[in-house]
Amino acid sequence: MSEKQRTIKNPVSLKGKGLHTGIEATVTFKPAPANHWYKFKRVDLPGEPIIDADVDNVTDTERGTTLEQNGAKIATTEHLLAALVGLEIDNCLIEVSGPEIPIMNGSSMPFVEALESAGIVEQDAPRVYFELKDNLTYEDAKGHIEMLAVPQETFRLTVMVDYNSEVLGTQHATIYSVNEFKKEVAACRTFVFLHELELLLKHNLIKGGDFDNAIVLVDREIPKETMEYLAKVFHKKSSEIEVKSPGILNNTKLNFYNEPARHKLLDMVGDLALVGMPLKAHILAARPGHSGNVAFAKKLKEAAKKDRFRKGVARFNPSAPALIGITEIMNLLPHRPPFLLVDKILELSETHVVGVKNVTMNEDFFRGHFPGNPIMPGVLQIEAMAQTGGILALKTVPDPENYLTFFMKIDNVRFRNQVVPGDTLIFHLELMEPVRRGIFKMKGTAYVGDKIATEAEMMAQIAKVKDTNGAAIEKKADKIEKVKQN
Repeated sequence: MSEKQRTIKNPVSLKGKGLHTGIEATVTFKPAPANHWYKFKRVDLPGEPIIDADVDNVTDTERGTTLEQNGAKIATTEHLLAALVGLEIDNCLIEVSGPEIPIMNGSSMPFVEALESAGIVEQDAPRVYFELKDNLTYEDAKGHIEMLAVPQETFRLTVMVDYNSEVLGTQHATIYSVNEFKKEVAACRTFVFLHELELLLKHNLIKGGDFDNAIVLVDREIPKETMEYLAKVFHKKSSEIEVKSPGILNNTKLNFYNEPARHKLLDMVGDLALVGMPLKAHILAARPGHSGNVAFAKKLKEAAKKDRFRKGVARFNPSAPALIGITEIMNLLPHRPPFLLVDKILELSETHVVGVKNVTMNEDFFRGHFPGNPIMPGVLQIEAMAQTGGILALKTVPDPENYLTFFMKIDNVRFRNQVVPGDTLIFHLELMEPVRRGIFKMKGTAYVGDKIATEAEMMAQIAKVKDTNGAAIEKKADKIEKVKQN
């Protein structure tokens, strides 16, 4: 496994129809900065909304995995996401001109080939894995789904499926490393039983379905009228549809004897991408499907979150040399002691910033908050976080000394642990959505050691200082205040 994050070198596009909607869409993969992960952009919708590849954004798992965010949806994401994971690509922006990812040939291989043609490059940022430390289980008794994740130094996945069918009985599939994905899994196509196909057609689904993008399994004799109906639906001649014996419609040749099990494994790789980071664990799954995959991904994400809380900010070394020191900070921010509440910046990219505040007993506010029991006020923690985010905002303009940052909104604030003299606060802020009209929406987390102190979602706007007497600044502040009140 690569220890550096990776993205693609050049944009690359491919086009096809959605399996369920039948709508043709173009998918364009684009390079993305470090710590970006996977994001979809609906370029066919006003404002081109972003949809994060995040398990918390899943709204539907019926015959595929659908994500929804910012008023936009994107369906059938699993094959595309599996290709990104399988090629160890950590950061990618995926522009889509329709509501569903094209089904292509029903596998991940078209996406793998497109991404490889774009070139893959390493980035100057370490890859951050979720390394499972304890066994994690999931069971859905109704769906007969069982999953187990155990600690392992690499990503390994084992899948078992069993069907009460002469055509498709019990099958197993395994990859011992993500490096095996392209060779062993990527070409495995989606499959469906004929009785399921008939039901889907009855409900006006799989409008983009074709014999070229799915394996149709047949475990009973097909009446002549059914054959004629299928021929009509798929725009074929009756003579072009046949089953010489119980098995596969049109006798499609399988790429592997256990292709259905391998495709279930492929789906699971794509769905587990929604955890938001590469995994180090051995996952064993019996009878997996999208609903179970997503439920298990949520458990993994929660475990990763708790693990990160336990580790605190070990990956942010507060003793590391400053990327931006206090002198440059004062050139960027108008704040001055005692109201300057960020001491140095450790990391800064287009989408995130990491800052440090050393809390000492010399802080003026400790005289009154509280005598004999000094605690840093929560509002000042938020202010320090906002100042850190302001540096990210001001770094987007060529002349930051001519701009000010105005607080517009704050949501979902949580004060989880007290901050006292001697603590080192580390603020990690990341953009929640693209910047529009100088408005930044960020999610911030403040850490002390191995604990989260404060969390908040903040909105701010940068505005240019037009004169030196403060009139333009006051006017802008009044305008923003009116926006907040409305």
